[in-house]
Amino acid sequence: MNIYVGNLSYRMNDKDLEEIFSKFGAVKSAKVIMDKETGKSKGFGFVEMVESAAGSQAIESLNGNDCEGRTLRVNEAKPREERPRRQF
Repeated sequence: MNIYVGNLSYRMNDKDLEEIFSKFGAVKSAKVIMDKETGKSKGFGFVEMVESAAGSQAIESLNGNDCEGRTLRVNEAKPREERPRRQF
């Protein structure tokens, strides 16, 4: 199950994100999205859980919870929509 995690602390890294979700079950991957130009966190990320049941439990438990002073937004990730490339 692929999970979107929003409103993350800008200090959080992939390992921190994995640690939070590993309490609910096996984590396949955890990635905080970084800005390509600045190298700083964009404040959201994605976690892939091995089992859907563990993912559902993590969403239910973590959504709306406080993490480092920020209220997490956690839900099932939607497939990315194809957008046309911007022309400059």
